[in-house]
Amino acid sequence: MSLPMTFSPEVEAARAGRRPIVALESTIITHGMPYPQNVETARRVEAEVRRTGAVPATIAVLAGRVHVGLTDAEVETLGQARDVMKLSRADLAYCLATGRTGSTTVAATMIAARRAGIEVFATGGIGGVHRGAEHSFDVSADLRELAETPVSVVSAGAKAILDLPKTLEMLETLGVPVIAVGQDEFPAFWSRCSGLRAPLRSDTPAEIATAHLMRARLGLPGGQLVANPIPAADEIPRDVITPCIETALAEAEAQRLHAKAVTPFLLRRIFELTAGRSLAANIALVLNNARLAARLAAEIVRQRG
Repeated sequence: MSLPMTFSPEVEAARAGRRPIVALESTIITHGMPYPQNVETARRVEAEVRRTGAVPATIAVLAGRVHVGLTDAEVETLGQARDVMKLSRADLAYCLATGRTGSTTVAATMIAARRAGIEVFATGGIGGVHRGAEHSFDVSADLRELAETPVSVVSAGAKAILDLPKTLEMLETLGVPVIAVGQDEFPAFWSRCSGLRAPLRSDTPAEIATAHLMRARLGLPGGQLVANPIPAADEIPRDVITPCIETALAEAEAQRLHAKAVTPFLLRRIFELTAGRSLAANIALVLNNARLAARLAAEIVRQRG
């Protein structure tokens, strides 16, 4: 039985023409921002991918089918939809089997991208090891997906609300290459610096593309985490954002939030505590990642010949 998958006309044409394609997640539309800012941002990210020479493929599940690439009408509908499932590895198949609608997280987007033959994915920040995970065992499925699914993921590092040292340790244990772009330090989402040295560094999309293709030649499973720091003009310095993160974390603990409820709460509170500055930075870093992902996808196509 074939996978229920639909390609948008734009993505179908790109596949036929062997043009570079960049996968994009859909949780930014359904769970990341209010309407209409969610739809406007999704369209801006797609436009940035096109402007940089690739074709965007926003991925979502609509009425039990994986859609690889969304039309303007579908983005608009998803942006206003209610009761949309937030899909990761654990619930993607269930959503398809029951004919539901769901938006894809990093893990689910990687799975769908791989099945669609897309090798590069741009997102904001990956999930990772949550603070207090030694007690809660709260570790994002994103890390396992990076270890198993051969897609290069361009992000601004891991979300700064996480335990970044433990996240890097887990990525090392899982054998996931972590490549910082243009600097030696691992970026921390809203901030360019985390105080942690990145395991690897690359200064050009060509180098990253070569490493991506070499992993395939070696037969290694999994992808790469391409840690692309937010532009300096848009960052919130670590000493400014850290007190806001600590306050939000304390409030989440007091409310005994756990699992999928934690991250949306933290991001909302940090938005409030920074008077909206965190959202502006989030949009800037996603656009920056889209640009790099488009260049990386083009390099992979060029090097493969």
